[in-house]
Amino acid sequence: MRNEKSVKKGPKKSRHIRFISDVTDKIMPEIEEWQKRPLSEVYPVVFIDAIHYSVRDNGIIRKLAAYIIPGIGTEGRKEVLTIQVGENESSKYWLSVLNDLKNRGVKDILLIYSDGLTGIREAIGTAYPDTEYQRCIVHQVRNTLKYVSDKDRKPFAADLKTIDQAPNEQEGLNARERVSEKWQDRYPNAMKSWEKNWDALTPIFKFSADVRTVIYTTNAIESLNSTYRKLNRQRSVFPSDQALLKALYLATFEATKKWTMPIRNWGRVYGELSIMYEGRLPD
Repeated sequence: MRNEKSVKKGPKKSRHIRFISDVTDKIMPEIEEWQKRPLSEVYPVVFIDAIHYSVRDNGIIRKLAAYIIPGIGTEGRKEVLTIQVGENESSKYWLSVLNDLKNRGVKDILLIYSDGLTGIREAIGTAYPDTEYQRCIVHQVRNTLKYVSDKDRKPFAADLKTIDQAPNEQEGLNARERVSEKWQDRYPNAMKSWEKNWDALTPIFKFSADVRTVIYTTNAIESLNSTYRKLNRQRSVFPSDQALLKALYLATFEATKKWTMPIRNWGRVYGELSIMYEGRLPD
């Protein structure tokens, strides 16, 4: 009897998988339409974030990056502009991504906030020369703490907060130097990235706490990132690039249903951005 039951389960499971595949295949035209939809002319802030997934390719499992690009429009509403999967990072690649946004109607972006993706800065300078590039503070801190032993991570992280929470750039620089001096003997390489990328870490210092809160990806799109991370927990390996792409879009459609209201304190944030980037936002 046990063998008979096991024989019956196979076709049923196979039919279930085919049903799911058929359903997701039907959304491909919707995905393609979404990928090509016109975008707004101006986005005050655009984020670029990478999440890695395991994908099977001709029997070999490889890691692919999904690049999620949300933005905040002039009315303060969040929107995912595009999702890109699996390409190698380079200035040429990022230029093609930004040119796609231009071709869909995006004429200006005030600030792009991302990790230190290879070639992103050069591509921004070409596609949107007036756009300011801000390196992600959250990723910067995480990358620094990789050099630090478990017992020192909490005090080191507390010291790093004194840098990005400084009231202005000079105070931030002073804090950076204090942190470097304090931990230099124990972790000589930990702060080198802060020194090397300081000019890309400093734009945020000119803003008030309200604007900084908006710009930090953890506050602006953390719920979206949490949705994408669940995909890794639900499926350890995706059967193909297309299966991953479909899963990402389904997750995006579901998560963004809740994005109906402007972000908190948007009026105040918009007023400050209008002054900082005079003449580039609608009145």
